[in-house]
Amino acid sequence: MQLFSLSDEERAPAAATPPEDVVRAGVISYRIGGLSRAFRERYPLLDRNQSVLGLLWLLSSLALMICAALFYARGALPAWATIGVVAFACSIAHEIEHDLIHGLYYAHAPRLRDTMLAVGWLMRPSTVNPWIRAALHLQHHRASGTPSDLEERSITLGEPWGIKRLLMTADGFVAMFLRLPFSKPSVAWKVLRRSAVAYGPLAWLYHLCLLGFLYVHWRQWQHALTLDMEQLLPALDFLAVAWVLPNLLRTFCLHFVSSNIHYYGDVAEGDMLRQVQVIDRWYFLPLQLFCCNFGSTHAIHHFWVSEPFYVRLLTAPAARRVLRENGVRFNDLATFSRANRYGAMRTRPSLALSLLPLANR
Repeated sequence: MQLFSLSDEERAPAAATPPEDVVRAGVISYRIGGLSRAFRERYPLLDRNQSVLGLLWLLSSLALMICAALFYARGALPAWATIGVVAFACSIAHEIEHDLIHGLYYAHAPRLRDTMLAVGWLMRPSTVNPWIRAALHLQHHRASGTPSDLEERSITLGEPWGIKRLLMTADGFVAMFLRLPFSKPSVAWKVLRRSAVAYGPLAWLYHLCLLGFLYVHWRQWQHALTLDMEQLLPALDFLAVAWVLPNLLRTFCLHFVSSNIHYYGDVAEGDMLRQVQVIDRWYFLPLQLFCCNFGSTHAIHHFWVSEPFYVRLLTAPAARRVLRENGVRFNDLATFSRANRYGAMRTRPSLALSLLPLANR
């Protein structure tokens, strides 16, 4: 089933990967792999205990989230600080889920691996079921920058910038409903049905809490609270501050950064050199804080996937020098005006976006 409404430019096959890009990508992978091996040799504890360290990172992020929530409940931590701390903790859990998808922890202990995925999903209820996301993410690596890169397209990659994309960046459900008017009724219905499976039950509960929180506070602002609403207000406030709003913040930061460090539409399949850039300007730090420095390190992952996130963060300064020396772009902020094209846009990209990836499953 065709999920995309593609322009003529997008339908045209991408040019073959230039030979020099293949050579440079090979050099980058080789040198970053060497940095990784040298770091592990220097600190063998990291190599011998990779799975245990991944579990400890997850448990630590969960403990940080619970402690922040308890401090908030006792009045010892203000709401704004709680939201920030929990969003930071959940960004670590997101990286652990990503590493699990790549088989970096407990690859031979599926029950423990699945338990870790479930914990990370509970911490981040606005996300797609991680077992479904796994297939989408691996496809992202196979086809980054092309129309079949459904994971990135679903978070607005390739869409012209404006109010619509800004709203879609903040929430996957908003993105889904804004896409539906551009689809055929049969496709829209299929997307809705399969979204219920992919997002349920956690994302449905998450959005129920978010909408309930907004509605009750709107009624409070109108001085129209009922007794039942007054009784619900403390619970809704706690869930919003300790669970819902941190993930809204984290999702926006991650989707904004991720959808703008990747390129789309004029990238040949497999051309790793043109799939992604590095964004590390200082004014992106507030966004990077809640997505584990994603903009500054994700390009490294495209060339060397078998590295846990915490090692990638430690080796990133040296790895970024390798990327720069071999032609990977840095801080190409004109991508915002080019709708993420690598080169200059020849035509306006299609306004009709891809629907949720699940419609084609």
